[in-house]
Amino acid sequence: MNRVFTFALLFISFFFMFDTAVCDETVTRDALLKFLAEVSNNNSTILGTNSGWNSTSDPCKDKWLGVTCNAKTLSVEKIILDGYDFSSGTFDVTTICNVEPIADTLFFLSLKNGLLQGKNFDSIDKCKHLRHLVLGGNRFSGSIPQSFSRLNNLKRLDISNNRLSGVLPDLSRISGLIEFEAQNNQLSGEIPEFDFSNFVAFNVSFNNFSGLIPPEGDSFPVSRYLENPLLCGSPLAGKCSSLSEDSESADHNKPKSSLSRDEILMFSGYFLIGLALVLLILLCVYRKRKQKQQKKKESRIELMKKVATVDHDSTTTSMDQSKKGASNSDISSAVISSDDSNTAVSQSLVVLTSPEANNGLKFEDLLKAPAELLGRGKHGSMYKVMCDNPKMTLAVKRIKDWSITGSEFKKRMQKLDKIRHPNVLPAVAFYSSRQEKLLVYEYQDNGSLLLLLQGIQTGQRFHWSSRLSIATGIADALAFMHQELQHDRIAHGNLKSSNIFLTNNMEPMIGEYGLMSIAEISTTTASNSHYVFPITDENVGAIFKEDVYAFGVILLELLTGKVQNNGIELASWVVSVLREEWTVEVFDRTLIQEGASEERMVNLLQVAVKCVNQSHEARPSINQVALMVTTIRDEDDRSIDVSESTSTII
Repeated sequence: MNRVFTFALLFISFFFMFDTAVCDETVTRDALLKFLAEVSNNNSTILGTNSGWNSTSDPCKDKWLGVTCNAKTLSVEKIILDGYDFSSGTFDVTTICNVEPIADTLFFLSLKNGLLQGKNFDSIDKCKHLRHLVLGGNRFSGSIPQSFSRLNNLKRLDISNNRLSGVLPDLSRISGLIEFEAQNNQLSGEIPEFDFSNFVAFNVSFNNFSGLIPPEGDSFPVSRYLENPLLCGSPLAGKCSSLSEDSESADHNKPKSSLSRDEILMFSGYFLIGLALVLLILLCVYRKRKQKQQKKKESRIELMKKVATVDHDSTTTSMDQSKKGASNSDISSAVISSDDSNTAVSQSLVVLTSPEANNGLKFEDLLKAPAELLGRGKHGSMYKVMCDNPKMTLAVKRIKDWSITGSEFKKRMQKLDKIRHPNVLPAVAFYSSRQEKLLVYEYQDNGSLLLLLQGIQTGQRFHWSSRLSIATGIADALAFMHQELQHDRIAHGNLKSSNIFLTNNMEPMIGEYGLMSIAEISTTTASNSHYVFPITDENVGAIFKEDVYAFGVILLELLTGKVQNNGIELASWVVSVLREEWTVEVFDRTLIQEGASEERMVNLLQVAVKCVNQSHEARPSINQVALMVTTIRDEDDRSIDVSESTSTII
């Protein structure tokens, strides 16, 4: 009897669960069909005849167009219907978010560029698991309700290019938000105090925002805040008016008779103090301007004075040679030989195998030539120097506080001069003293890869084929240098896009190779928290894996169009986005618009992710990386050839 009762209970439970599952599937299908009918204004063919959206099929099992389901639970997780003409339709949030089977599992909703109108956004918070909400490029109007601030799991919010107005809700409550795009609306009020250190994308341009830009808001460029007339503070040029100015404005409206004698004296005192401060500031500005003009003429000399100090032993040798009648030149210069020439040059400057430089380049030429500071880094400063004899433009790297000795430095430079690759920028000459060292390179007119990547934000074109070619050149050069210099323990150690220079033919040239000792690379690695290890013969290969990690970051910069700066750890961001299965959103939008092969972009992204693995043992060798990148480049070249052949036949 008990067995019969137990079996009956199990049968009833199973029947109830089965009935509930069937009911959920029906509710989900009916809700989605109602949603499509509303956004398309009952135009069921707007998605095409093979979209699967009909009452006789299942959204998950039959894989409706634009709907992505969980493979195990068959519950709807993503609805992505971008770019369809929904101009006659309306998006009613309640149709989706008031249906529990959808609201409980939906985390990605995108209706971008659909020209939709909308209503009932107050119910948006019922879709409590939303992480990506993309509503840009529609005709939504009115104010944004407070319910948006209760989407606690939201990471990306795109409401750009709509007709929204009013004050933003307190979106700063959403701690995980990393992207907010609201450009081209009529939003007003103050910008919420977001945690900008988490953001990878932010844009509120072309609105009516007012007040002070929140702290750390200047981590994004001024273009993200343009055309907000009442907005002020960094990075905008306009300064915010002070409370004192507001007070003075209010006092100005009062009748003069209301000012007492004491008040008049007080304000007069303030005026005199202010006038004195203004005069003092003007005087300081005048002096600084005058000093700046003077320093501009003498900066080159001041830069080189320290460098021009020749060691006592060298000076003594020079004086002895002078006494013996070797030369009548200044005692601070003597005759030395380069590796391939006996050309007379200054004793303090060692000229390497460069035909142009060997043709009369002297240390005095660097002293006399105009110099322009290009930038400062943690390893020193870079200057642009324009020499007249010989006629050439040079880039001079000034290195301070390098632990390597003068003799070791000379051996390293001569070793690097013998190991040459077309994509590695060779040194023209070098100088070494007890205090500091100089490296002289040929100046590259096209600048660095960093400048090219930064130009993407201002509309500069950077085609996929060029990016792939640059990546291949860097990988080949690194593989060659690692193979030749592994025994000497000379890695790059500071590889980044600002150290990749571009020739007139847009070929990449790796600069500053070998300027870090193996101990310095290990210290830098430990501070970056990749891993910490002692330097031994067994694990010296791990030092070279740091170059692999750095190259992976460069690949990510080429793929995303973003530069690793402003506190953004690019590798961590990309990996976190990939975990969300949001691969396409990683890529630079200009590459998508250009029509670059998504398959090959994904393949290159996979190579980059392998390179930035936190475990150096798990990273591939640079030879493996170079082979993978070259294969992707060759596939891309073949596809271009096939495309051109096809178009020619047609």
